[in-house]
Order: sequence, then C-alpha cells, then structure tokens
Amino acid sequence: MKMILLAFIPLAFLLSGCKDVPPAGNLADASGESDAKYQEITAQEAKEIEEGRDMATLLYQGHGSLRLTTAEGKIIYVDPYAGEGYDLPADLILVTHQHSDHNQLDLIGSRNPECELITEKEALKDGKHQSFDLGYITVEAVEAGNKNHDPTQSVGYILTLSDGVQVYISGDTSKTAQMANFAARDLDYAFLCCDGVYNMDIAEASECAALIGAKHAIPYHMAPGQLFDRQRAQLFAAESRLIVEAGEEITLAKD
Repeated sequence: MKMILLAFIPLAFLLSGCKDVPPAGNLADASGESDAKYQEITAQEAKEIEEGRDMATLLYQGHGSLRLTTAEGKIIYVDPYAGEGYDLPADLILVTHQHSDHNQLDLIGSRNPECELITEKEALKDGKHQSFDLGYITVEAVEAGNKNHDPTQSVGYILTLSDGVQVYISGDTSKTAQMANFAARDLDYAFLCCDGVYNMDIAEASECAALIGAKHAIPYHMAPGQLFDRQRAQLFAAESRLIVEAGEEITLAKD
C-alpha cells in the first residue's frame, strides 16, 4: 500500500505548469530512448503531482496535535498545543477534552469568518456522541476515556473527508468498547495514543490497532512533554504501522 509523501517541487517546474516538456534535442539519453518515452515519463510524473494537489494533507505537529488541509483548502486543527504550523487561518478546530495539552486555542493565529469550534461539550451534547456534517468533512464523535479521562468529558473523532478518506483520532483514551465496531468501517488512518502514563501503553495501543484494522496505524501522544519519541514509535507493533515524525506532513490517500 503506497503512501504518497509531499515532495518539494522546484519553482521553475511550477512556473512551467508541470506539463511542459524540455526542448527537442535534450530528450534522448545515452541509451537512445526516444523523445516519446521521455515525454511519457514526464506526463506521468506531472499527473501524480497534479493529483496530489487535489488530496488532503495532514501535518503531525507533535504530541497530540494535528493540522489537516482538505482537498478544498479548508484548514482543520485538532487538539492545538504542540509544535509549529498554527499560522494558517482555521476553518474548523476540534478539541477532544479540556486538559491543557489539548486545548491551546490561542496558538491559532487567525480564524476564517465561518470557523467552527467543536469540543467535547458539543460532541457529547445531551450525553450522546454527535456527528457534524460540514460539507467538506463529516466529524463523528466516538468514545474515549480511562481512569485519567472522564468518558463523559472526553471524545475521539472519526473524520470523513469529501473523497471518502476516514481518519480516526483517538484523543486520550484506553481501549473502548466501541473500537470493536471500527473494523467494519474500513478506516484509512488511525492515530492511537500510547504514552503509558495517562493513557494506554504501547502494548494496548498495538492491540487496539489490530482490533480497529485501519490501513495505516500511527502512534502519537507518545510521552508527556515530548513532541515525538522514535524509540516508542518503533515499539508500536501494528502490522499496518506508519511512523510519522513531529513536523512531518503526509498526503491522505485511500490506497
């Protein structure tokens, strides 16, 4: 299963529109390959780049903080607290609970006029997990909690993007009863906390990853006070493990 990572595109290539071909005479290599072959490769590369622009991206800011940019260009922050990348105007802010390492809204420099804020309060209205259809994304609140996190004041989220990509964000939790139903959802990405202090440890998070069965299981919220801990990430034993470092941005794809 191929993960498409964001790549730096040279400025000259961007200015060319990504589809221009170098002048004739520069196309054949020492093996004598034809101009047509060169053009075919160039066109394929350009197509992949163009498709990547129409796909959502996710920046792992560190600890439990994420920033998503949808294919429509909407900016979504989840549990703002750690790392960099709070400069883009927000269209949606999600908070899983009110611990200080998940709700630093003042880090977000600006909000677009119709920016929405969904916290555990809205997500657990009348004591029931709510769903929110915002057009460009559907936000579904799901169970979260443990001895350190009251399940009546904590949630996780399943985000469904306009192209059908589904992203589960656990928030602070241990294994929940609801996770047994997630495999039927055929989730694409699952972010699972694994610090072993305030939440489940690596072993339990690995067990949850197997239970959930997402195409990509990503460890996060690994150690109190740290953006990222590679040693702990490498202990995460999910078959579908994808390690994303703090400050790394990935493209969200169905395949």
